[in-house]
Amino acid sequence: MNKTRDDRLDTLRMIISSRTMRSQEELLGALREEGFQLTQATLSRDLKMLKVVKASGVDGNYVYVLPNITMYKRVSTPAHVKEMMRVPGFLSITFSGNMGVIKTRPGYASSIAYNIDNSHIPYILGTIAGDDTIFIVVKEDTDERDVVAALSKVVPNMV
Repeated sequence: MNKTRDDRLDTLRMIISSRTMRSQEELLGALREEGFQLTQATLSRDLKMLKVVKASGVDGNYVYVLPNITMYKRVSTPAHVKEMMRVPGFLSITFSGNMGVIKTRPGYASSIAYNIDNSHIPYILGTIAGDDTIFIVVKEDTDERDVVAALSKVVPNMV
């Protein structure tokens, strides 16, 4: 890859991680604002290369999201986590020691994990999300009921 393409891909990552983008037209406009001129076909290839997907946003509309890469997590602060979680996706939670596995509907794990991380639940050290599964690490000697009670304030249909 040449430097121009690398710069474009990094810029695309930052745009998606910091702004709500609902369409390729919006993405093309944002990239133009940053000085990149490209076609819709090139943008489609870039999105595929970055493994960008569309996921249900706060308002129920679909927005572009990156795979769960720490460097590019959304930088904006959510107004209210409950507001972000109005679209249900939770299916189940199972614990083993200080680990938990949350099952979600396909495509929901990343956004639910993001909201869990940003709710700063004191019992949860962190999350790792796939497409329909979230792995959580819980502080040692924490009662599972406390974790479930805290999560139920963040994740709809939890109880």
